[in-house]
Amino acid sequence: MAWQYSEKTKQLFMDAVHGKPGTHLGEIEDPDGMGEHGSISCGDAMRFTFRVKRHETDPTQDVITDARYLTFGCTSAIAASEALCTLIEQGKFTPIHALSITNEDIVEFLDGLPEQKIHCSVMGAEALEAAVFNWAQRRGVDLARLGVDIHADEQEEGRVVCKCFSLTEPYIKRKIKELNLRTIPDITGAIKAGGACMSCHHTPGGLQDLLDEVWSGTGGRGLRVLTNPLPPVAPMPARSGSAAEGGTRLSPYQFSKKVEKAFEEYIRPMIERDGGSIEIIDIKDNLVYCRLAGACVDCAGANKTLKLLVERYLKEAVDENVRVIQI
Repeated sequence: MAWQYSEKTKQLFMDAVHGKPGTHLGEIEDPDGMGEHGSISCGDAMRFTFRVKRHETDPTQDVITDARYLTFGCTSAIAASEALCTLIEQGKFTPIHALSITNEDIVEFLDGLPEQKIHCSVMGAEALEAAVFNWAQRRGVDLARLGVDIHADEQEEGRVVCKCFSLTEPYIKRKIKELNLRTIPDITGAIKAGGACMSCHHTPGGLQDLLDEVWSGTGGRGLRVLTNPLPPVAPMPARSGSAAEGGTRLSPYQFSKKVEKAFEEYIRPMIERDGGSIEIIDIKDNLVYCRLAGACVDCAGANKTLKLLVERYLKEAVDENVRVIQI
């Protein structure tokens, strides 16, 4: 599946990767502000730096004159980073005024983004916040006194809910409110939480509990039914090794049918939801040979998808000795 990007998004991406004059891919040496957001190990990460023209007497009147980014990610992540830098430079923003730029502004600048790629615009806005906080520390600006709350304590003090992306409870709850996220797929699409191993979906204190807590005062109004939750899996008799207590080993045919059923009912729909696809190439003993396609082909998190989604679910639904091999 090819993502339906706007012409502007594609052009910004191409200009950036080819280093066209006026683009912003790179890093400012000795910047006045530097911030990071995301996780390279799980697919998307951004480092944002900027330089200011310093006001002689009032640092709150510093004006950003140059903005740069180093982004590890897809077409939309690069284009969203370009959009952020362009908006800041064209607007001649002070660092504090730059905080008024939202992910919706970035999406509008790009003439839209696919729903599954909205998190790329959120990543830029979060990296900007971190960079402004860094600038404020360097310039001795008391953001709290100015009534500016950029949530600097969330990563340090909050309980980590999504360990794959190191996202904390305060951060996730804030984004649920700000972005009006109503389901776990909404959260994953917007900020990627729960998009890797998915163990935080329904665990106590996990994403569903946070949704329930945030929206508990709404009386359920507007809540949408969760799609693709991790379904309960009945214990299956072991296929290899000793037989499960009170059960028998699965025959090769039974094993194959259970693998195919798991793919059809859960694994394939989950991967297709994010624009990817997967097919079974062969099954030999307890080895399941798979091929990823669509958006998964160039995804940095493809190996995690196979191990943490596909293999994990097959171990629970079919046989704990299953191994998934990518070909």
